Amino acid sequence: MLTLHPNYLKPWQCHPSTPNQPRNPRFSLLPKSRTLHSRTITSNTLHENNQTTQPSSASKIKRLVLSPEGRTKLNTYPDRDFYAFPRFVTHVDDNFIATLTELYRERLSPGSEILDLASSWVSHLPKEVEYKRVVGHGLNAQELAKNPRLDYFFVKDLNCDQKLELESGCLDAVLCTVSVQYLQQPEKVFAEVFRVLRPGGVFIVSFSNRMFYEKAIGAWREGTAYSRVQLVMQYFQCIEGFTEPEIVRKLPATGGAQGDRSPFGWIMRLLGLSSGSDSFYAVIAYKNFKPIHE
Repeated sequence: MLTLHPNYLKPWQCHPSTPNQPRNPRFSLLPKSRTLHSRTITSNTLHENNQTTQPSSASKIKRLVLSPEGRTKLNTYPDRDFYAFPRFVTHVDDNFIATLTELYRERLSPGSEILDLASSWVSHLPKEVEYKRVVGHGLNAQELAKNPRLDYFFVKDLNCDQKLELESGCLDAVLCTVSVQYLQQPEKVFAEVFRVLRPGGVFIVSFSNRMFYEKAIGAWREGTAYSRVQLVMQYFQCIEGFTEPEIVRKLPATGGAQGDRSPFGWIMRLLGLSSGSDSFYAVIAYKNFKPIHE
C-alpha cells in the first residue's frame, strides 16, 4: 500500500495507477517530523524478474550481469525481517566517512536534489552544504526518521520490487553507500536510477571491505576487492546511457590490523570489529554526459 502525504510531494510526486491494480505493501513515503492526514492509492509493480527491460521511460538493460547463483544469499529470509530492528551504528570507520564526505563535497553541487538509496540514520553529506531536497530510502523507518538530512523517506525492499515511485528526470544525484552488495536485481535498480536522474545527473556507489556476510549476494561474497569494483562497473555498463564509470579508491596502509592474514583477523574485519582502516571504493557514472563545472 502506497501512502501519499499531500502538499509536500513536489517534485517527488508518485505515479498514480488504476484502481484495479493490486496494492503494494512494500512502499510508503513519509515526510520528516510532520503528522498529516493521508490518502491512499495503489502503485504499479514491475514485471517478472526475468524481464530484461524496464518501462519505456527507463534505460534499456543491455545484458544481465549476474547469474542466478550470483544473486543468491545465505540468509534467505526477507530483508525487511533482517532490518526490522534499528542499528544506530556506522558500518564503516571515520576515515572512510571522511573520504566519502569529501567526495560528495566535490561531486554534489549546492542546491541539488538527491536520493540517498539504502540510507540509514546518517547520510554522510557535508554539513555546511545546503541541498534543495534530500530523499531517503531504506528498510528501517526508525533509522530513516533519525536522519537529519532527509526531507522525506520511504521504506521499500528493492529485492522484491525495483520500481522507484519518483518522476522521471527529477533528481540531480543518487547515492548508494555500503549497500550495493545486497542488491539481487542490480540491473533493474541501476536502470531505475538512470530513469529518475536528470541528464548529467550522477550516481555514486561507494563500498568497503565490510558486509553482512549472510545477506550479501554470492557474486560479492565470493569475490575479491578487485572483482567487486569490476562488478559494480558492469552494473553501470549494462545500462544504456551511463557514461564510462570512474573509480575512486583509497586503501589503508599495510600492516597493523589490516595486515593480519589469520582467519581470526579476516573474521574481525568482516564483522567490522577490526581496529584497522576500511578500504574505500567508489564507482561513479553520469546520465548521458558528465557536466563541466567552472
